[in-house]
Amino acid sequence: MSGETFDLDKQQLMQREFDQMENKLPGAIYSLRQKVALTCRILFDNGHDSGLAGQITARGEVPGTFLTQRLGFGFDEISAGNLLLVDEDLLVLEGEGMPNPANRFHSWVYRARPDVHCIVHSHALHTAALSMLETPLIISHMDNCVLYGDVAFLPKWPGVPVGNEEGGLIAEALGSKRALMLAHHGLLVACSNVEEACLIALAFERAARMQLLASAVGEIQPIDPTLGREAHDWILHAQRSASAFAYYARRSLKHCSDCL
Repeated sequence: MSGETFDLDKQQLMQREFDQMENKLPGAIYSLRQKVALTCRILFDNGHDSGLAGQITARGEVPGTFLTQRLGFGFDEISAGNLLLVDEDLLVLEGEGMPNPANRFHSWVYRARPDVHCIVHSHALHTAALSMLETPLIISHMDNCVLYGDVAFLPKWPGVPVGNEEGGLIAEALGSKRALMLAHHGLLVACSNVEEACLIALAFERAARMQLLASAVGEIQPIDPTLGREAHDWILHAQRSASAFAYYARRSLKHCSDCL
């Protein structure tokens, strides 16, 4: 019978759509290694390229281990087959070569946050430009609300993040949030799974670009906090994230099927 949803309130409608997502959107089809490799390619395709800077990691099956890319390879060169498995001291357990020494702060974040299973760090262009202003990321548009109330700010640049001091500082600044703006540096995203981390990293760079564009012509106006939190939870739904990740994967796989 038509019209049966017109008497439902917004929360009921949102729950109805969540239920449909669980039943009708496709599930994961990639292995963990493939998801990490795809995330590298997706981020490269969407403005996160900065030579050899940046790292993407995911917890391994054995506690105290994680997957990461090999130093000397750009995001556009990463495949499931050339990833490294390292321990928290950055000793290589599987694979050839060495990891980026900056992965040390990933170890600190993983130790501080048992809920985190994937970390993305990049020097995406607009994020890096915004970081030079020593200003927090402002979330004031519906598309970026996946980050609403979920971005910390580190106003101090600790230098090259290869020491334990930098690792402790970054992990403390992140706190319980999913993302961190690093002044004079870039972005950090720490999430419960690879798909979510990839999408939040994309949203972070888009939000930084929008902030720079909007600030150039006027003062950015805040959005209603209740609505911001509502949109945050709506966008973050796990099945929605999986579906969005699959879309970006399809886009990248059109020209980088070798990454699998």
